[in-house]
Amino acid sequence: MMRMALARLRQAVPVVLGVATIVFMLIHMVPGDPVDAMLGESAVAADKAELRRELRLDRPLPEQYADYMLGLAHADLGTSFRSREPVAHEILSRFPATLLLACASLAIALLIAVPLGIAAALRPRSWIDLLCGTSAMLGLSMPNFVIGPLLVLLFSIQLGIFPVSGHGGWRHLVLPAVTLGSGMSAILMRMLRSSLLEEAGQDYVRTAIAKGMSATRAIVRHALPNALIPVVTVMGLQFGALLAGSVITETLFSWPGIGRLMVQAIDARDYPLVQGCVLFVALLTVSINLIVDMLYAVLDPRVRHD
Repeated sequence: MMRMALARLRQAVPVVLGVATIVFMLIHMVPGDPVDAMLGESAVAADKAELRRELRLDRPLPEQYADYMLGLAHADLGTSFRSREPVAHEILSRFPATLLLACASLAIALLIAVPLGIAAALRPRSWIDLLCGTSAMLGLSMPNFVIGPLLVLLFSIQLGIFPVSGHGGWRHLVLPAVTLGSGMSAILMRMLRSSLLEEAGQDYVRTAIAKGMSATRAIVRHALPNALIPVVTVMGLQFGALLAGSVITETLFSWPGIGRLMVQAIDARDYPLVQGCVLFVALLTVSINLIVDMLYAVLDPRVRHD
């Protein structure tokens, strides 16, 4: 397990460095000047030149890239142009909100997907399977920017149960979590159903049923752990995307997470903050993939031996 983790970490190093390089190049190619965004286009040229020197944007691009990579080597993501705060502090201050939203969304997705996926697999081609399949297709067909406003119109404006946006008590968490969790539950439910049906036809399940175990118990006890391996893959990728910051949902509900911070940084042409957010997202994605690989080894001992 330790050798496996170290091997994955070695593979992650060039990925993170590549992401840092590509983001640095792309952000400097985006039209717009951070100095103009901060001072306005009508500002005096001398003031613009002074601010550009202060932000160290007057130097050649290779020198800026060298300083950026040197700062990364010392775990320094730079200082935000807009707030003049360290980028790491800005990101870490928003990460708890994103983590809370991601965990709540994943919990809602699992509460919906696991029982419905098992029920559909136990009764294939029945009305339960048809209902679950229709619900899954509906959830996959409706993006977050459609589900979110519909939930706001129904539960906030019409019924007045939950607040429209913001961050506070648990009521503020419900609508954005349901918005993200509904789409994820559709993916997980379809994956779990297909995987369970495939495992239910294996010899070890038929042997357990032949020895007197009920079909339901044989599938849940023996087939379910093996069927969870592809589900864990999808769940890990989806959870990594949630931790990376759901830009649309966080912006729609004014949720103070990393996704909304990234949008604000791009709008302000805040180069260090954009670079820091994307690099943090890359590190989260690599970490989630590593955890998923470790879960493979826990669920299936064959992975450890291979």
